[in-house]
Amino acid sequence: MVAMSGSVAERERGAAPGGTDLLTVGVEEEFLLVDPHTGAAVPAVDLVMEQVPAELRGQVEREFQTSQIEIGSPPGLELSSIRHSLGMLRAELAAAAERAGVRLLAIGTGPVDGPVPPVVDKPRFDRMIERFRLLVPGPGNNGMHVHVGVPDAETGVQVLNHVRPWLPILHAVTANSPFARGEDTGYASWRSVEWERWPSVAPTPWLESHEHYERLIRQLIASGVMLDEGMLYWYARLSAKYPTVEIRIGDVCPTVDDAVLVAALVRALVATARTELAEGRPAINTDHHLLVAAHWRAAHDGLEGDGVDLTDGELRPAWELLDRLVERVRPELERHGDLDRVNDLLGGLRRHGSGAARQRAVFGRTGKLVDVVADVARQTRG
Repeated sequence: MVAMSGSVAERERGAAPGGTDLLTVGVEEEFLLVDPHTGAAVPAVDLVMEQVPAELRGQVEREFQTSQIEIGSPPGLELSSIRHSLGMLRAELAAAAERAGVRLLAIGTGPVDGPVPPVVDKPRFDRMIERFRLLVPGPGNNGMHVHVGVPDAETGVQVLNHVRPWLPILHAVTANSPFARGEDTGYASWRSVEWERWPSVAPTPWLESHEHYERLIRQLIASGVMLDEGMLYWYARLSAKYPTVEIRIGDVCPTVDDAVLVAALVRALVATARTELAEGRPAINTDHHLLVAAHWRAAHDGLEGDGVDLTDGELRPAWELLDRLVERVRPELERHGDLDRVNDLLGGLRRHGSGAARQRAVFGRTGKLVDVVADVARQTRG
């Protein structure tokens, strides 16, 4: 992700530029590079990087596999600026991919069967392969990470406790990988299933303090399941680089509008958590195993099925849980000026369905995964 804007002092305390108490939000998105004819993942990241305009290269990075590439939006207060940045970066990167002879897809994992492209040649990645061997997922494992500013690490840890029961419904909203190895997996987010091979992937645990958070990191590294703090793959964590909490549960979204919706909901959820902290309201200490079940259900059903209501453990329609989340964070959506935009975007999501539902609809019409790939490419570029 690109460097945070604003003064050094503002960045250090997690405040928005200009002293406002509104929260900044920034988005990272990972994409898959595929053959334009077959739709299979291709190891083309170096070719695409060569085609990226020089002025944008600071916002584009290689990812873990040579079939992946990543962008990061500068953090901002206005959803319109986030949308502009993501839209511009996606369009430029899609054009660079086409000049390199490949196609850019905002998709959780590769739908078409084919060889798994190699890992990017970096010493850290080499060490990961040496230790974890066959845990490397299929052709691309592409997520979306949302960063929201917090004033300090202790506040950030308490925010993590407050947001954790609400992340499964955001998991369902972002489900965008129903196909893998040439067939329907039965899951809305197969990326989630592949990603959980890594031993440090998990819902964020209940945290007593920042010292507890840091102690767990040290213990996990000592156990061997992580090489370093960068491999802390909890669904929400403190950023190791920025004064933010980082929500990293979702598949990359198919469109910019989908990504902006998720960013707005995440920011409002974090802001709501901070309000609850200020008012002395405790977080819900959800049972860990029920939280695991809720995330599994989100990956399986996506937005079109059921989700686990973490207040009572019962199944509810996923849309009912999403509506409940929106109602919960409505005051912060209003305070940040996002409510009308979010309502519009939710209307679009109701009409079109999740990314997984859109892919299945195309496949249902044509029976061809190459048509699914073409449609995802169209949505990616916008």
